[in-house]
Amino acid sequence: MKQLMIVVLAAPLLAQIVPPNGMGVSMGHLHIFTPDPDAHRKLWIDVLGGKPVKLGPVELAMFPGVMVGFRQATSSGGTDGSIVNHFGFLVRDLAGTKAKLVAAGVRIEREMPATHQMFAMFPDNVRVEFTEDTTMDIPIKHHHIHFATPQIEEMRAWYAKTFGAVPGMRGRFKAADLPGVNLSWNPADRATAPTRGRALDHIGFEVRGLNAFCDNLKAAGVAVEMGPPGLPLAFLTDPWGTRIELTEALNELK
Repeated sequence: MKQLMIVVLAAPLLAQIVPPNGMGVSMGHLHIFTPDPDAHRKLWIDVLGGKPVKLGPVELAMFPGVMVGFRQATSSGGTDGSIVNHFGFLVRDLAGTKAKLVAAGVRIEREMPATHQMFAMFPDNVRVEFTEDTTMDIPIKHHHIHFATPQIEEMRAWYAKTFGAVPGMRGRFKAADLPGVNLSWNPADRATAPTRGRALDHIGFEVRGLNAFCDNLKAAGVAVEMGPPGLPLAFLTDPWGTRIELTEALNELK
């Protein structure tokens, strides 16, 4: 995993990251494991317009606010039943986005005309939500990550304490905001599966002052797996099984 992350983020990518909050944290990336990277390349780059980057075995599609990475690997299941149920984007033209996805063979799982939203099931059963915002001056940008857990208050409080996410509401959902992403929660009647090894293997945050940040996490009792010497990345898992990668300015690596 460490060797994989060495090639994930590089110079052109950081321009997509928004400025951090007071704790130095902002949204970074989402990483998909798939036996068919071509299928994801077609959708994220050719259909949705992400800027392509290929670094070693990893391909990424860059969007405002996030990078979606996909690499060839097997997985144990999709997002349904996982602690991360889906992630979402804002689009300027929902009907146009739907038409492009359907033409590319994507199944539209659910449409909500009253709220101008839809859910699409991407390859490997990765659920993606799209919400229309006709006021945007760009076609698409990242919006949210949606968790499912029976412990909403505890999980939201953990993200507030650990990363400085600001608790609030997004419509009817309990939520918390970080620069570049809204974290939202749905109740689940039982514990959901960890992300590690699933199609959406992990989420990623960009962190300013990574070493000091990780030292503080360790002092607070959080288990952190640091990257190889000289490589500014680390991994941790939240108490509910969300695998999280932390990175810092890997664009500066030569």
